[in-house]
Amino acid sequence: MKIGLFFGSFNPIHVGHLIIANFMATQTDLAQVWLVVSPQNPLKPKNSLARDYDRLHMVALAIGENPKLRASDIEFKLPKPSFTIDTLTYLKEKYPQHEFVLIMGGDNLATLSKWKNYEQILRGYPIYVL
Repeated sequence: MKIGLFFGSFNPIHVGHLIIANFMATQTDLAQVWLVVSPQNPLKPKNSLARDYDRLHMVALAIGENPKLRASDIEFKLPKPSFTIDTLTYLKEKYPQHEFVLIMGGDNLATLSKWKNYEQILRGYPIYVL
């Protein structure tokens, strides 16, 4: 199954996030979109974030029963700070039957070269940019 990973702090989740997730789930070849709630973006300050599980709960409420969308706490279980490459590596090991695709906005694409092991991400994973 091809799964899109939409990472974010979702602090809070808003209509724009839902439009992106629904568009990717219905208008691309993705079987599902997982909204991965990030406990801490290494490139941003944490000082104003709501609690992790509160943000996860807000995402779950916002997506409701949509079978193509899933709220994910995967990064809560990984060492901090959360680096995308570490999450991707973990998911690939845990779910070898799935193909994972990154979903990101142009703003994140512009800073991708600052990400940990960004070359490995580019080599190993498709990226869908909105």
